[in-house]
Amino acid sequence: MYAILDIETTGGKYNEEGITEIAIYKYDGHQVVDQFISLVNPERDIQPFVVNLTGINSNMLRNAPKFYEVAKRIVEITEDCILVAHNAQFDYRILVTEFRRLGFDFSRESLCTVQLAKTLIPNQPSYSLGKLVRSLGIPVTDRHRASGDAIATVKLFKMLLDKDSSKKIIQESIRKNPKLQLEPRHIDIIEQLPSITGVYYIHKSDGEIIYIGKSNNIKKRINQHFTNSNHKSKKIQLNAAAVTYEATGSELVALLKESEEIKRNKPIYNRALRRTVFTHALYSFVDENDYINLKIDKVDGRKKPITTFSNRDSGKSFINKAVEDYNLCQKLTGLYKTKTSCFNYDIKECHGACIGKESSEDYNKRVMSLINKNSYRQKNMVIIDRGREIDERSAIYIENGVFKGIGFFNLNYQINNIDVLKSFITPMENNRDTQHIIQSYMRRNKRLKVLQFD
Repeated sequence: MYAILDIETTGGKYNEEGITEIAIYKYDGHQVVDQFISLVNPERDIQPFVVNLTGINSNMLRNAPKFYEVAKRIVEITEDCILVAHNAQFDYRILVTEFRRLGFDFSRESLCTVQLAKTLIPNQPSYSLGKLVRSLGIPVTDRHRASGDAIATVKLFKMLLDKDSSKKIIQESIRKNPKLQLEPRHIDIIEQLPSITGVYYIHKSDGEIIYIGKSNNIKKRINQHFTNSNHKSKKIQLNAAAVTYEATGSELVALLKESEEIKRNKPIYNRALRRTVFTHALYSFVDENDYINLKIDKVDGRKKPITTFSNRDSGKSFINKAVEDYNLCQKLTGLYKTKTSCFNYDIKECHGACIGKESSEDYNKRVMSLINKNSYRQKNMVIIDRGREIDERSAIYIENGVFKGIGFFNLNYQINNIDVLKSFITPMENNRDTQHIIQSYMRRNKRLKVLQFD
């Protein structure tokens, strides 16, 4: 027997969400034999983006039953059933959290239709519920409402049962959900942690650091370490006795500190990771006609890159956008191999540098604009980012193209000269990893405040 369900929540911080609507259809493998659908008063605010997505607002829930009033019905309808949901880990976690608030240990086996669909219906462009059911011709109404999504999941699950001709795949996919049965010591650790951005350190009982990481939500990330079932997580769970952390406010500061701390401490479970955080780079050279050419290539330690990328696809995506933004030539950026004009010239989107029609001086000015924008070589600058408190900001200091360190300052404190800045900067090591981290972060966050000094 299966209990196929969908849950809508308030959104918000990890493990602090509340249920706003729940729909459960009890399915015997042939037909729905029972159902339970209800709005739920979560007794907490609903995030605005969730209101826009689901249409469920606080006014609708004012007179709805609270979770403790529907809990018994949920236990009864799911008794001796396997829970089935699209992204079951989410729905199961939310249910367990709600029952834990009532002091009740809710435990059921579960099946995830996302994972089943990937196995039984491979090569789909998307496995999100809406796109998947549409591509399979399954009608869906009331999208992003519990009942509509649960009914769509019932129809999808029926199709997956039919696809599983051997009747083994679904049976082998049933989760006993051990990953959510946290040990008491792990629960104690998680309860002490904040939902903030920073670097965290997982320690053994003797204090040795066994893993260092960074997260925008430390509580959520440690919860994942303690509930995941992969090989590394199981080793961490076995040895973890304490977690300490350092708040950074800024994700960039967290990335830089994480990189330095891993190099300094060499934790046992970080060693197989991050041999290098980037594989490809953007290089430039001047051809025989004095045009600056750009090329994405594998990282070469003997050359100085303009900027670096985590993989070739990231580099290709960057150069394609650069051609569009700076009106560069496809041939001179390595995107279009030809002995004559590039494709963009033929459609009048290139000024003709590829065939000498545009002067090298004019073309190179635009290339240099791109290079100056994406490289901080020989620059004196400070990147201003979030701080640890509302009235604080972080500063990432670069002198003559070399990363010097990070610091924090109060908003009332004006950075108006380099000596004032240097007084609160904590020195850090400059290396290829830090350069890649800073450049990648600046590419992703276009609205960063950057102060340049002479």
